[in-house]
Amino acid sequence: MSNPLITRWPKLDYHDLKDTLASVHMWTQIIGKVRLQQMPWINHSWQVTLYVSPTGLTTGSMPFEGGIFQIDLDFISHTLNISASTGEKRSFGLGTGSVAAFYSLLMDNLRSVNADVEIYAVPNEVEPAIPFAENDTPCKYNSSAMHDYWQALVRIHNVFTEFRAGFQGKNSPVHFFWGGFDLAVTRFSGRTAPKHQGSVPNMPAVIMQEAYSHEVSSCGFWPGSDAFPHPVFYAYCYPTPEEFSQQQVSPPEAFYSAEMGEFLLTYEVISGSSEPEHTLLQFLQSTYDAAAKTGNWDKDLQCDLSALKNA
Repeated sequence: MSNPLITRWPKLDYHDLKDTLASVHMWTQIIGKVRLQQMPWINHSWQVTLYVSPTGLTTGSMPFEGGIFQIDLDFISHTLNISASTGEKRSFGLGTGSVAAFYSLLMDNLRSVNADVEIYAVPNEVEPAIPFAENDTPCKYNSSAMHDYWQALVRIHNVFTEFRAGFQGKNSPVHFFWGGFDLAVTRFSGRTAPKHQGSVPNMPAVIMQEAYSHEVSSCGFWPGSDAFPHPVFYAYCYPTPEEFSQQQVSPPEAFYSAEMGEFLLTYEVISGSSEPEHTLLQFLQSTYDAAAKTGNWDKDLQCDLSALKNA
C-alpha cells in the first residue's frame, strides 16, 4: 500500500514561495554558469542544465583538471555540496547572507578543491541583470517552502520522464533550465525551423536561434511571476501553426494564452486531482497531439516501448 505522505502532491502558493525562489534562482544561475563554463557545447544548450536529484538539484558530473566534480543544492539538509573525483568534499549552509556572498563563498570553495572556474558572472533571462559580485540583495530562504517545491519537481520529473519515453524521435532529457527557472522536456520533428526572431532579456539572439533551429513541441513547469502568480504547466510548439491555439486539449481546465503563445494548466489543478499523474499526462499528450496534428509531424514518431522493459 502506498504511503500518502510520500505520494501526495504538495500544495504550492506563489506568494509563499516567491522570495525563496528568487534567491534560489540566483543560486542556480551561478551554479549553472559554472556548468556552462566547464562543459562542451551540446545542441540547444543542453549542456547548461541542472537536473532533479534525490536531494534537490544537481549539475551532474563536470570535467576539470583533476577528473570530474559536481555541485548539489540539497533541499533536505539545506546545504550546497561540492564533491570531486579526487575525494575532496566541501559544504556550506543555504539561506544566509546576500547573492554576492553566496557567489564569493562558492568560488572560494571551488578553488579549494582545485576547480578554479572563471564564469561570466551576470545572470541571464532576468531584469535587472545585476552582476553576482555586486548583488547585495539579502537571500530569503524558507526551507520548508523550498522542500515542498522540490518535492513537486520530483513528482513532475517522473511524469515528464514517462511522457518522454513515448517518443522515438529526437527528444531532450528532462532538465532544469536555470535561466527561466523551469523544468522542461522537448520533442523534435526532425525538420529544421525558420530562423527564430524572438528575444529574451540578457540573452544573445544567436543562443535563441540555435535553441530553436529545429521544429519543437515543448512542455514544462514554471513557478509563476507577479504578473501571473500561479505555478503552472505550459506547452508550446515552434514554429506555431495558426490552428494550434484552436485545438482541444485536456483536461478541460487547460487554456490557451494568446499573450504567452502557449497552452497553460495551473499546478493547483494537478495537485487537486484524484489522479494527478494521469491528469498531467493528459495535458502533455493532448498538447503534443495538437502540435503534431497542426504541424504535420510524422505519426511514426509516437511509440510504445513499454514491452521492451520485460524483454
